[in-house]
Amino acid sequence: MTQLSSCTRGDYLKVYSEVGTHGPGPPGVNEHSKWSRILCGNRNDAPPALYSHGSALVLELNSGEKESNSTGFIGTYKFIDRRNFETDGVLVSDSDCDYVFNSHSNRPSQGKFYSPRYPSSYPTNSQCYYHFHARKNERVKLVFEESFLQKSDESCLNRADTIKVFDGKVASAPVIAMLCNEIIGYEILSTGPDLLVEFIAKSKTPGQGFKARYHFQPDDSSIEDVVKSSEGTSVGPAVSAATSSCHQVFRSDKSRSGKLISPLYPSPYPPKTHCHYDFLARGRQRVRLLFEDFNLQRVTGNIIDCESMDSLDVFVEVDGRLEKMASFCGSDVPKGIMSNGPKLAVDFRGVYSSRYSRGFKISYHFVEDYGISSGKQLLEYPCAFVYNSSVKAKGVVTSPNHPGLYPRDTECNYFFHGTKEQRVHLHFIHFDVEGVHPCEAVSASDYVQLSYDGNSRGTRHCGQLKELKVTSKKNFMRITFRSNDRLDGTGFKANYIFLKDNEMVSVNMPAVGGTDSLKWSWMLALNVILLYLTLR
Repeated sequence: MTQLSSCTRGDYLKVYSEVGTHGPGPPGVNEHSKWSRILCGNRNDAPPALYSHGSALVLELNSGEKESNSTGFIGTYKFIDRRNFETDGVLVSDSDCDYVFNSHSNRPSQGKFYSPRYPSSYPTNSQCYYHFHARKNERVKLVFEESFLQKSDESCLNRADTIKVFDGKVASAPVIAMLCNEIIGYEILSTGPDLLVEFIAKSKTPGQGFKARYHFQPDDSSIEDVVKSSEGTSVGPAVSAATSSCHQVFRSDKSRSGKLISPLYPSPYPPKTHCHYDFLARGRQRVRLLFEDFNLQRVTGNIIDCESMDSLDVFVEVDGRLEKMASFCGSDVPKGIMSNGPKLAVDFRGVYSSRYSRGFKISYHFVEDYGISSGKQLLEYPCAFVYNSSVKAKGVVTSPNHPGLYPRDTECNYFFHGTKEQRVHLHFIHFDVEGVHPCEAVSASDYVQLSYDGNSRGTRHCGQLKELKVTSKKNFMRITFRSNDRLDGTGFKANYIFLKDNEMVSVNMPAVGGTDSLKWSWMLALNVILLYLTLR
C-alpha cells in the first residue's frame, strides 16, 4: 500500500470498508464518507485481498488529469459468512475485544481467536487482551496462522501495532514473543498453564490483523502428539513406524541439556542407519546444538554433495512447516546451530559407513539467553540486553549463538547506557550478516541497525565487513539485530567501552549516520588501545 500523499498525485483506488446500508438500493458514499485505505501503483503494492467491516464495501476509482497507459485492475469478489471468524473465547463484560479461554474437561481443548473485525482491518486505537488458562498439568500452545500488521522489516520497538505474548497470567510475566510485521505459522508453547496475549494498535494505517488457534495440551505429550502437530511436514526420508533406539524426542522439561551421539559412537555407525531427533522447547527457550565431533563417510570425489553421501540435516520451522536449514557431511565440524522457535529437528542418514566413520557427538542445550553471555537480559522483550557503564565500563557484545550461525526470524536489541558525560564506542571485530546494502526487505537482507534513541530508525549495516567502528553522539546507543527466514551468517562480535570526552584523544568517528568505511582520524589514547586489545 502506498501512502496517501503519493497516491493522490495520480490515479488511485479508494476503499470504503465501513459503509452503512439503507433500504434495498446500493450503499452510497459522498465527500464526507470515511474511507479505510487508498491504493495505487502495481500488483505488488496492493494487498492480497480486501474485506468489508460489515455487509457492504465500496471501491471508488479516481483517474488523474494526465493520460497514462495503466490498465486498471481486475479482481474477484465473494460473500463470506462472518460467523467463520468468531473468537471461541468468552468476551469479558464491558470490553470490546478482551477474551478469556479456560480449559474444561467437557469443552473442546482447542479453538480459534482473531483480532477485532478480522479478516477486515482492525480499528485504530485498539487494545485487546486474550487470557488463556489451562489446567494444572496442561500447557498452552498458540499458532499464529496469519499475522498481517504492517508490511515492513522494521524493529518491533519502532512499530505502533504489536502483538506481545506473556508467559503467565499478567503483563509483568516474561515476554515469549513480540510480533509486529507479517508472519505465517508462528508457534508458541507456554512453560506453565497460563498465557496472556496483548494486541495494541496505534497506527493510522491498520493492517488486516491476525488469526490464530490455541490448544490446551497435556504436559506429558507423547511422540504421537509431536507427529500430529507437524501434519503435512516431510522431514527427510520416511521414518519407519517401528521406531528404533536412535529415533528420539528431547524435551526441555525433561532435561535442559545433554549429549546426542550417533549409534555406536565413537565406533563406526552401522550401514543403512537412519535416525530422527526432535527437540521441543517452551516459553522463551531456543534449542542450541554445539558440535563436538563430526566424521561421516564421504564418497570419493572433489565435489561435496551431501545429498549423495552420509549426512546430517537440520530443520527449523518456517511459515508453519519444517524446512531444511542446513545439511552437513564429511569431516568438517559444523558451526553451532540455534532454532528460531520451540522446535528443531535433526535427520541422520548413514547409508554407507566405514571403519573410519566415527559419526557425531553433539551437545544440546535449551537456552533462554540466546547464547549471549554479556549484559543483563530484559524480560520485557523476547531477546534484549542492557549494558550500563555503572555495572561494567567495557566488554564484548555478540549476536545470538555467536560464533555459530545466528537463528532465523529473530530480533535482538542491545541497549547501552553511559553516564551523562560518557559516550559509547563500539569496535566490531567480526561482522558476517547476510544481506546487501542498503540492507532492506526488498533484498531479503538481515541487518544490524545502530541508533541513538528509541524512535529513530538509525543506520543499517549488513554483508561481510572487515571492520566497523562507531561512536554515539550522547550517552545512549541501541543495536538492533534482525534476521529473516532465509540465509544464515555467523553474526557479529564487538568490543564496547564507555568513555568521557576528556579521556580520549581527538577522535573523528562519524556517528551512526556515517558510512560503513568509518575511519579513525586520530588514535585513541594508549590506555584505550590496551583496553581494546585485552578484550580481543
